[in-house]
Amino acid sequence: MEETWRWFGPEDTVSIDDIAQAGASGIVTALHHIRPGQIWPRDEIDKRHKEISIFKDGSPSKLVWRVVESLPVSEEIKQQSGDWHSHIANYVKSMENIASSGVSIICYNFMPILDWTRTDLAWQLSNGSRCMRFDLIDFVIFDVYLLKRYGAVKNYSNMQLASAEKRFHSMSKNKLNQLTSNIIHGLPGATENYSIEDIKKHIASYSEISEKQLRKNFIEFLSKVVPVAEELGIRLCCHPDDPPFSLLGLPRIMSTEDDYKTILEEVDLPANGITLCSGSLGVRHDNDILGMMKRLGHRVHFLHLRNVKRESTSIPGSFFEASHLDGDTDMVGLITEILIQENNRRNLDRNDFSIPFRPDHGHEILDDLDRRKQPGYPSIGRLKGLAELRGIIKALSHSYPSQLR
Repeated sequence: MEETWRWFGPEDTVSIDDIAQAGASGIVTALHHIRPGQIWPRDEIDKRHKEISIFKDGSPSKLVWRVVESLPVSEEIKQQSGDWHSHIANYVKSMENIASSGVSIICYNFMPILDWTRTDLAWQLSNGSRCMRFDLIDFVIFDVYLLKRYGAVKNYSNMQLASAEKRFHSMSKNKLNQLTSNIIHGLPGATENYSIEDIKKHIASYSEISEKQLRKNFIEFLSKVVPVAEELGIRLCCHPDDPPFSLLGLPRIMSTEDDYKTILEEVDLPANGITLCSGSLGVRHDNDILGMMKRLGHRVHFLHLRNVKRESTSIPGSFFEASHLDGDTDMVGLITEILIQENNRRNLDRNDFSIPFRPDHGHEILDDLDRRKQPGYPSIGRLKGLAELRGIIKALSHSYPSQLR
């Protein structure tokens, strides 16, 4: 398993120097300033490689750009609207430029509008640390009372609506504004000033697109880009929906093992693979993550290792980001399955036997509490997670070497 670290570029408060000290060898990053649908120019890709390769003092960092996360799929491609054909051509050209620079793994998602959703970006735990949380009742408040989406009440139970109404009337204007801000943070390009009306327009653009249609559009996209990726030596890996259930009445099609099986079978090439995110998938109690790794592990190209604690078994339901070893996913069991898969690949002489992973998200602890950071990506919290995961990997490799080969 190859240790990687997500870096948001030169503006990230966690520097390349910091990442090297954490012990990671690979960088996971993207050209966030280039809008979906546009080509990633080779000179911009080379510039990012150079930024990764040197420390602040100009000496070599020995870090390498290992995974692109993400090469975004435009809403036009997802909807098959507007200039979607040229967007696919641009996606292919970006893949060619990425491959020629030496990067061979591209993570992406096919979530309509929202890349990820949390209602609280700094929820305080009992020990004083902070984490991200999704509170279903808070989300109902946003959907019904703030967004005022047409037909929203049909998506929730009477009990959920009653709880939301009671809580809504007790919340201050500042808390309601913060709730809106937190949810908008999950929109691509969230640094732009999205309004409630902007969000309504985005949602309306999907009014005629069902889950069946979105899946059809996804398969058509894959049928055009995966064969090219195969020729280029690129491994594409789709990230699951986060959270893995429908929000705002929008279709979601990558939430379960069956969803992944369908896509892998429809475009059955090795380049069509999985980003197995144990946190996103772990939100659903009916997702057998260890079983997914066992059954679909040969198509897992990238790993996000994090944990969540479900607050109920309902779907949808509330949850919060747990410590890497303390949530509802058996992280020791999952890493065992990953190591077994890696050794299966060695036995098959696959050159991708080492699967890159990153410690995904983390609690804000110690100096993280006062440092500006990307939500979910504190430096010390992730370092703690990486250390815990590294310890499990070392212990399993030492204690059960024969079973893992």
